Amino acid sequence: MARGMGKVVKSGTSDLVILREIDLAVTPGEAVAIVGASGSGKSTLLAILAGLDTPSSGKIELDGVDIFSIDEDARAALRGRSVGFVFQSFQLLPALTALENTMLPLELAGRADAEAMAREVLARAGLAERLHHYPKHLSGGEQQRVALARAFVVRPKLLLADEPTGSLDAEAGAGVIELLFELNKEYGTTLVMVTHDESLASRCTRIVRLAAGRIVQ
Repeated sequence: MARGMGKVVKSGTSDLVILREIDLAVTPGEAVAIVGASGSGKSTLLAILAGLDTPSSGKIELDGVDIFSIDEDARAALRGRSVGFVFQSFQLLPALTALENTMLPLELAGRADAEAMAREVLARAGLAERLHHYPKHLSGGEQQRVALARAFVVRPKLLLADEPTGSLDAEAGAGVIELLFELNKEYGTTLVMVTHDESLASRCTRIVRLAAGRIVQ
């Protein structure tokens, strides 16, 4: 997935190295946790793997495609059909209901069955009675369940999760994680997750540790 990947940004008159010589291969169906101290480069690595940020060097392949050898429109289309995202801050659109938020990626892809598929995955997420609620009327745990439903509704080959329980209390977070792993197994999705929670990381099939922008384990 990542070969010789690095990220350097300008900081005043000097260069700030965020990631250096990252080699990371993830096999289909694997669940990988990326852990490390704050500032180690975890979220930047996830963003580059998704094609949302650009590397300074190296190569990133997704579904057999070098994602930085194609233009942004093609990269967005590839993400739309192959990648699901779950963020710490949910990233739901406040003017859309739970159902509409979940339908959105399918509608953007021109799917005629968007509503039926969204209803199905929201019911699987335990939200069948909350379809027409707006995010402000949902608890944090419910909002993250909607975010999971939206991520899985496209049946992605790869799910990228950035601190998916970081904004939740322990009880809500535990429920979201159970749902995440259940859906991941049911849909056969490959999971790459950034987390600071060692107990959560231990549930993955592999742990990748970052320190000062390098993979150390």
